[in-house]
Amino acid sequence: MTFNMEIHETDGNARTGVINTVRGEIRTPAFMPVGTAATVKAMKPETVRETGADILLGNTYHLMLRPTAERIHNLGGLHKFMNWDRPILTDSGGFQVMSLAKLRKITEEGVAFQSHIDGSKHMLSPERSMEIQRLLGSNIVMAFDECTPYPATEKETEESMLLSMRWAQRSYDAFHNGSEHAEQNALFGIVQGGVFEHLRHQSVAALKEIDFHGLAIGGLAVGEGQDVMFEVLDFTMPVMPKNKPRYLMGVGKPDDLVGAVERGIDMFDCVMPSRSGRTGQAFTRRGTVNMKNARHTDDPRPIDAECKCSACRNYSRAYISHLIRSGEILGPMLLTEHNLTYYQDLMAGMREAISQKKLSEFVEKFHENRALGDIDAV
Repeated sequence: MTFNMEIHETDGNARTGVINTVRGEIRTPAFMPVGTAATVKAMKPETVRETGADILLGNTYHLMLRPTAERIHNLGGLHKFMNWDRPILTDSGGFQVMSLAKLRKITEEGVAFQSHIDGSKHMLSPERSMEIQRLLGSNIVMAFDECTPYPATEKETEESMLLSMRWAQRSYDAFHNGSEHAEQNALFGIVQGGVFEHLRHQSVAALKEIDFHGLAIGGLAVGEGQDVMFEVLDFTMPVMPKNKPRYLMGVGKPDDLVGAVERGIDMFDCVMPSRSGRTGQAFTRRGTVNMKNARHTDDPRPIDAECKCSACRNYSRAYISHLIRSGEILGPMLLTEHNLTYYQDLMAGMREAISQKKLSEFVEKFHENRALGDIDAV
């Protein structure tokens, strides 16, 4: 087995190190750009790598529907298909089935649903999810789970969590079926339990018994708010394995990442930097900037003077604002590159701060800069 995690330094609950995979190292804390349908929207894979990304996320639900996992497998696997030779994590499809599919029906077997694309009927089970992720050639495979809705009662949350734990065991059994893929790659379990401490602890205990390569925390960033999310992390992280990767799924905003790293999270993914780039929002060291705003139309300065992305090196706020307001494709391309660079710079800054045991100083400066607000108009 080529998968393992090395923790190089700690600072409070935060850690920095590397996750070793058959496709190379992932520096932690790590942010994974989301390549839902085998592409990070508006970006070439090589440009994504230039931002500092070590790993991408692909999506089982979307890829099983189009172009199909079997087709990708026949074309050499997801890495070759999308020209990304670094690690890829694939999510199980559970969240998308719950949020996107039509006429879904959850049973012990899995989820029967109709495609949101063409209405075709499918069944996604733990076994089928493992098969799809194996066909894709994923380096980190996610167990199939039910993403518990929010809000939910304690009884609803418990029933959902217990179903996910039964599916976790079936995912583990299906993953470890003697295939060469399982010998070379990793499987993560997903902690559920909503906002209830005893259910989160029960879920972690069940997943520890199964002995996954890493654990993810699911069911957050679904509308509960940052305070509640941090509260759940505060009572969940102490019972998580210390020698394995900890992945917070679907998170988040820059201050979410900082707060979660302080609490011991190693991995993140979120569509926010790329989606915001397509809607004219830029992340900067002094907060979020709306590039559609008229105040930028005569501004010759870059979006963020400290940023080294090609958008900030070569183009003005005035030009990028013009592109966005004109609906030109280059606008979302440049803004997405900038946002992903900002996110990777943020992760690199936290890695360095943890290695020097100066994370608290980094966090203080991070919040100070954001409180300043965007630079004044020229």
